Amino acid sequence: MKYKRILLKLSGEALMGTGEYGISPEKISEYAQDIQSIVNQGCQVAIVIGGGNIFRGIQAANSGMDRVQGDYMGMLATVINGLALQSALEDIQVKTRVMTAIKMDEVAEPFIRRRAVRHLEKGRVVIFSAGTGNPYFTTDTAATLRAIEVEADVILKGTRVDGIYTADPEKDATATKYESITFDEVYQKGLRVMDMTAFTLCNENKLPIIVFNMNIAGNLRNAVKGEDVGTLVNF
Repeated sequence: MKYKRILLKLSGEALMGTGEYGISPEKISEYAQDIQSIVNQGCQVAIVIGGGNIFRGIQAANSGMDRVQGDYMGMLATVINGLALQSALEDIQVKTRVMTAIKMDEVAEPFIRRRAVRHLEKGRVVIFSAGTGNPYFTTDTAATLRAIEVEADVILKGTRVDGIYTADPEKDATATKYESITFDEVYQKGLRVMDMTAFTLCNENKLPIIVFNMNIAGNLRNAVKGEDVGTLVNF
C-alpha cells in the first residue's frame, strides 16, 4: 500500500444508489466491502460522509429556512449516514467507531483527536460525522480538517466520475481528463475539486487529493496502492 492512513470523503448522494433520496442498502454494502478490502491490507481508514441524500442545509436556506438551522439539520443527516455505514461495516466484521463534532453520547463518541488516532492505530475504521460542528462549513472542509488533524497521507474523494476534467463530462462530451494536476493549476483554470476553503486547507498543509469513481469495484483499493486511478492533485 502506498498510503498507510487515508481520509475517504463520500457524498451523501452516493449512498442513494439509483434512488432519489435516502440510503440504498445495496450501495452501502458495496462501499463497506470496498473499505473492508483495504482495511484487510493494513490501511488505516477515516471516513467523512455528506448528508445530501437526506437533507442539504444550503438548499433549505435558499428556500427561506434559517441558514444556521438548516446547516445543523444537515449535520444530523451526516450522523444518520455514519451510523448506517457503521452498521454495514460491522455486518462484515470490520471494527468501526463513529465520532461526532456535536455531542450525542448515546449514539457515538465525541470527536477527540488523540482518541481518533488511537482507534486508527488499532485498525478500526473511524467515521467522522456532524461536519466540523459549525454552520457555514461544508463536509469537504470537515474532511480536510479531520485529515490534517489525524495526519492522513491523502484525501480520497469518491465521486461518480473518474477524475477531474476540463469541463463537466456529464454535460460536455469534449471534456478531457487530467491524470494529475497541481494545486496552482486548479486555481488558474478555475476547476472545482472541493469547496475553496477545503481546497486551500489541503494546499496549505501539503495534503494531496485523489478524485476517483467510487462506484467501480476495486478502484478504492487500487487508489490506495498508488495505481493510476482518477486524478491526483499534488504540488
